Amino acid sequence: MTIDPYEMKYLIKVHFKAEGIIEKPDIIGAIFGQTEGLLGEEMNLRDLQKSARVGRIEVDIEEKKGKTEGEVTLPASLDKVEVSVLASSLETIDRVGPCKAQFHVTKIEDVRGAHRTKIIKRAKELLSQTIETGETESKRLIESVRDSIRMEEITYFGQDHLPAGPHVKDSDAIIVVEGRNDVLNLLKHGIRNAIAVEGTNVP
Repeated sequence: MTIDPYEMKYLIKVHFKAEGIIEKPDIIGAIFGQTEGLLGEEMNLRDLQKSARVGRIEVDIEEKKGKTEGEVTLPASLDKVEVSVLASSLETIDRVGPCKAQFHVTKIEDVRGAHRTKIIKRAKELLSQTIETGETESKRLIESVRDSIRMEEITYFGQDHLPAGPHVKDSDAIIVVEGRNDVLNLLKHGIRNAIAVEGTNVP
């Protein structure tokens, strides 16, 4: 039976060393064999696996100078106390096949806690993006409205229909600029007495 470790609550990580060359089946056999009956029927590893409270045991091994070491990963869907007891029982294994061995629990990983951390991190990223997008869209909307108002404020002066601000006719002084965009830019800054000559000769 193969169980996805990410459906489990915890991942027990165990580092091991053996005084000789051993194979993965030897390690798995030692885990089941040397923990059997150690914790009573309720915590029997084979029964826990059959009831899907413990997942498939994964083993990574590496041979170095006639010795073997590696890591065992055991997924479990138990409560905190039960998973701690199960993890501790793995440290009682002192032999794999004909070889002396040492097993040491390096970590009990809270899978759901890791998922929650990822969820929170991603939620913050999405929230930040949403706020930034919302602010950008709001700014664009405001600028669009302002541009529309400026466009409506532009008047056309004289026989040549020169683009001008709305106060050109009544102002004591006017600002002469080159083109229509210059008038719009001045309107943006509240200056409404500008007129664009647009290539027309000014007397």
